[in-house]
Amino acid sequence: MNYGYANSEFSVNLEPADEPNRYSAQLYHLLGADTGLSGKDIAEIGCGRGGGLSYVVRTFSPATALGIDLNERAVRFCNQHYQHKGLTFRQGDAQNLPFINNASFDVILNVESSHRYPQMELFLNEVYRLLRPGGYFLYTDFRYGYEMPLLKEQLSQSGLKIEKEELITDRVVEALTADDARKRRLIKKLAPRFVHKTALNFAGAINSETYNQFANHQYQYYFYVLRKPS
Repeated sequence: MNYGYANSEFSVNLEPADEPNRYSAQLYHLLGADTGLSGKDIAEIGCGRGGGLSYVVRTFSPATALGIDLNERAVRFCNQHYQHKGLTFRQGDAQNLPFINNASFDVILNVESSHRYPQMELFLNEVYRLLRPGGYFLYTDFRYGYEMPLLKEQLSQSGLKIEKEELITDRVVEALTADDARKRRLIKKLAPRFVHKTALNFAGAINSETYNQFANHQYQYYFYVLRKPS
């Protein structure tokens, strides 16, 4: 459930079961590859239906992994379908997570979720609170171009140090293009005809409004690595 990442210089060796979701998995791999997740306590805020966090657990072997999502049905789905050691899922609001102790995690991930948060600064406060000193926030999402100055200001005022900032819009468009035929087959198979146009737009199919907004750089997609001071 993300738009994906494609790069001719970044091809990940995947298990056969993950291959159909190659581009979405590669976006998660981009976040986790250079941080050193093995043996760490990690969390994904806005975990959706859990496939991304499941991939991270199987690939990078953290000690524990907690997925948090606002949608209770999604959380139930995750707990029913992913039984990896150390992996759990809970319902919670990204902007207010009072049931979790401070300084609980070495790494927090947030993938293509924050653009729906009404108050981004509250979410960043929670990230800062939940990270241990020296912990990492691995973050990727998109905004309209005119919204990016505000996002950058919010990140700069979060108390976290920006260690990496990369514009990956073209890589996302490459992934959407490469994955287009598969998505169209799935929509044709699974969705009623009267919602095909909506579903194709949601999926970012070629020539949809969403695809064109990425291709024309109205949407800008960024990847960040931030760190809490020690």
